[in-house]
Amino acid sequence: MSSRHTAIPVKLAFEEASLRIPIDCIMPLRTISASVKKSVKYGQIAASIAEVGIIEPPVVARDATDPERYHLLDGHLRVEIVRERGDTELVCLVATDDEAFTYNKRVSRIATIQEHRMILNAVKKGVSEERLARALNVDIASIRKKRNLLVGICPEAAELLKDRHVPIHVFTELRFMKPVRQVEAAMAMVTMNRFSVSYARSLVASTPDDQLVAGKPRRMAGLTEDQVATMQRESENVDRQLRAVEQTYSSDQFDLMLAAGYVNRLLGNVRIVRYLAQHHADILTEFQKLTDLQKAA
Repeated sequence: MSSRHTAIPVKLAFEEASLRIPIDCIMPLRTISASVKKSVKYGQIAASIAEVGIIEPPVVARDATDPERYHLLDGHLRVEIVRERGDTELVCLVATDDEAFTYNKRVSRIATIQEHRMILNAVKKGVSEERLARALNVDIASIRKKRNLLVGICPEAAELLKDRHVPIHVFTELRFMKPVRQVEAAMAMVTMNRFSVSYARSLVASTPDDQLVAGKPRRMAGLTEDQVATMQRESENVDRQLRAVEQTYSSDQFDLMLAAGYVNRLLGNVRIVRYLAQHHADILTEFQKLTDLQKAA
């Protein structure tokens, strides 16, 4: 007996063609305050539009009662900038659902190393540093710093940090360390989920001299040799403890899930709950705390 699978049509999230819409027909969901217009982000977007135009069109939805008017779902800053420039029309994507949650919630910020690679690709394709600086509303020195971001950084450490939002000066600190120590420092940052410059400096300060790059001594001001030695020992102890935890983390997590599931089943049995309440009230209280924590998570 053969079975037939009926294809279920997928609803498109946008109309197939973008539209050139008069700006006066676009109704924003919020107003742009004067403080936002003075922000760095607003200036960067304005500079980018002036240099290369709008790359990502704003998203609108048709008004339910007036087909000539549109509600702005995403792109309020872009629309305001274009309005201030004196433009009267704007190419937009027309969404089929009138909801702005997705655009405001699902924002993916570009990581530091990804930005570095984008700049390298742009330079490779012939875009000048001056034009990049104008498009990003920064000075050329900043572009050159980002272009040379991974100079002196070993590939393994860069791979660990490629999807993380790491301050540029963290890479300056990593250059004081040899490749093996760079990898250890990057692993420590990822494990602790700490990517601040101060944390990177503490990792450098706790690095033995034989793991520092020759000719680049780096010590935090005010630390004696004894304090540095103590920091190095503590750092090594923390590294060992982290590795020990990593080895048993998966099995411990699995055991905890099984135990929590078992406790939930126990508390789902009225007879067991009644017995615990009469004879072991303290144990019942702890079991209930566990289930409450699990629900909160």
